[in-house]
Amino acid sequence: MSVAQNHIDFNVEAIRKDFPILQRKVNGKPLIYFDNAATSQTPQQVIDTIVDYYTNYNANIHRGVHSLSQEATDAYEEARIKIQNHFNAKHSHEIIYTSGTTHGINLVANGFSSLLKKGDEIIVSALEHHSNIVPWQMLCERTGAILKVIPMNQNGELVLSEFNSLLNDKTKLVFVNHISNALGTINPIEYIITEAHKVGAAVLVDGAQSCPHIKPDVQALDVDFYVCSAHKICGPTGVGMLYGKEEWLKKLPPYQGGGEMIAEVSFEKTTYADLPHKFEAGTPNISGGIAFGAALDYMNGIGFDNIAKYENELLDYATERLQNIEGLKIYGTAKEKTSVISFNVGTIHPYDIGTILDKMGIAVRTGHHCAQPIMDYFKIPGTIRASFMFYNTKEEIDVFITALKKAIMMLS
Repeated sequence: MSVAQNHIDFNVEAIRKDFPILQRKVNGKPLIYFDNAATSQTPQQVIDTIVDYYTNYNANIHRGVHSLSQEATDAYEEARIKIQNHFNAKHSHEIIYTSGTTHGINLVANGFSSLLKKGDEIIVSALEHHSNIVPWQMLCERTGAILKVIPMNQNGELVLSEFNSLLNDKTKLVFVNHISNALGTINPIEYIITEAHKVGAAVLVDGAQSCPHIKPDVQALDVDFYVCSAHKICGPTGVGMLYGKEEWLKKLPPYQGGGEMIAEVSFEKTTYADLPHKFEAGTPNISGGIAFGAALDYMNGIGFDNIAKYENELLDYATERLQNIEGLKIYGTAKEKTSVISFNVGTIHPYDIGTILDKMGIAVRTGHHCAQPIMDYFKIPGTIRASFMFYNTKEEIDVFITALKKAIMMLS
């Protein structure tokens, strides 16, 4: 039986057996997967949940009176409650299923099109993924609102004194990631939320990178919107979650029109369904939503305190070993950081190192990581990014270091 089901003490070797892909070889070498910030791997328990849906009760939800439809509806809505409990939302209807983090951000940005006017101000941080920049730029183009940026320092930390100076009575919305995908910085979102609320601004937090490592409590944070993707939390691709405070979700207009999100339709007028269905037009990723709940069950079975402690050990170990390599520079040295190391070696292009590492069975990410403003700040084209999850090991890091040194010798 799985480690998650038994709730046994944290044991990485037992955990690794739950992930079939970790048993495969790439280019003749055992797979070492250090691209977890892009997507995590999926345990057998979650895979089985998807297979079970398509094997035993594949049907559309909410609309059918037959048994399969009712079974699918129950499983889908039970998963919503699991997500509600995990994030400690006050109501299950404050949890909106989405296709992922990007969908959730765009849903909110679209809704604010009707709430902003010319001259209003919105604030973004310099540490954002493109998906938490571009939708807001588009919003400003539609409304005439002004986009302002919280700057960062050389350590990859936000300059909070500058944030405070940006806040004023024109500030309507602040958006920031919980953890930077490019640098691993853990942002002080509690402080940002508190200060933004003092001027009446709403706050959206991009939790795509935090949710694999931290268990957010949206009520304790008092955050207005929180978004994440299941595929970074051991779940499937194509499904995610938007949490929104009930009062905000009621203010926002529907993002898409179609089936399921209506109360009554006539050619003269349509009225919209209550939350959460108001924002869930069309047939959703039913198996994905159910599997999202299963992924949270799995990770909670291991325990997020256990996960954080172990991953911090991996981060410290890898950082120390990398720092001993001549010519290697790490980008992102914030005091509060998790599970991501971005680096370059001399003038060697990141892509070249990444390609050689792949030949040795080691998966890392190279490029700008959809965070070009960060790369522009450091005046670099991109980095090599190694990102860890609780199923990685120090032994894998040792193999990675040896392979990296070999790649550097080949390219020097």
